[in-house]
Amino acid sequence: MSRDLVGYGAVPPDPHWPGGARVAVQFVINYEEGAENCVLNGDPGSEAFLSEMVGAASHPARAMAMESLYEYGSRAGFWRLHRLFTRAGLPVTVFGVARAMAMNPAAVAAMVAADWEIASHGYRWIDYQTVPEDVERDHIARAIALHTQLTGSRPLGWYQGRTSPQTARLIAQEGGFLYDADSYADDLPYWDRQHGHAQLIVPYSLDANDMKMVALNGFTEGDQFFRYLADTFDQLREEGGRMMSVGLHGRIAGRPARARALARFLDHVRASGEAWVARRIDIARHWMKVHPA
Repeated sequence: MSRDLVGYGAVPPDPHWPGGARVAVQFVINYEEGAENCVLNGDPGSEAFLSEMVGAASHPARAMAMESLYEYGSRAGFWRLHRLFTRAGLPVTVFGVARAMAMNPAAVAAMVAADWEIASHGYRWIDYQTVPEDVERDHIARAIALHTQLTGSRPLGWYQGRTSPQTARLIAQEGGFLYDADSYADDLPYWDRQHGHAQLIVPYSLDANDMKMVALNGFTEGDQFFRYLADTFDQLREEGGRMMSVGLHGRIAGRPARARALARFLDHVRASGEAWVARRIDIARHWMKVHPA
């Protein structure tokens, strides 16, 4: 397996976004709460990643504070984000971890009722870097089956997040995903032909992402978050023909002050008149039509 360090080069293709939009904006809500590392899930230790307790240690017993920080995301934060986007009438893609969705059917029903895309975020919210290939393959199959049971249809988009070196190949070989989002390599979708057939990649973002609110090198308050999102959008709009992904979590952006900053950004995007706000699956289908493999 080789690396592509060239991509589109100096002249990216024109995506011909609908309505002549200069930038396609895509909002993701990551739904992970309940599927994180926890001894109740049979894991050897508690979660230590992406919470208000930056740099927390993993404990070989229940970490009650960490559990409650995650629980905020499903109990309160998700619903705050749901109200924000439904009132604004803006579409969303959910990266849904199957085991997490199974623990909150009401949230899944709300996603479906809002006509949000629910892409697969895997079976568990754990690090797959060193997970054996046969176990990861089994988890992919379990994620698809449980996702289908919960939502009524199989996922067409995939984002593992904490990937292994085998993830991209396993997803391409599975064959049923219209797109794979496990890449941060571009501002536009692209085709990957390394694993037997052309797999569409719709890249994601870790910088225009609320995870920077709970990172040592990240944002410390809502105004910084808003300014970074607005500056990203304005730069891509100026360039034209680009895609912007915004990553959100109920337990992070669903906190009141951060949700307020996010609401300001939604207003900024709508006021521009030059954005196509779309679900990730809509961007994928558009790219397949305009720039087929």
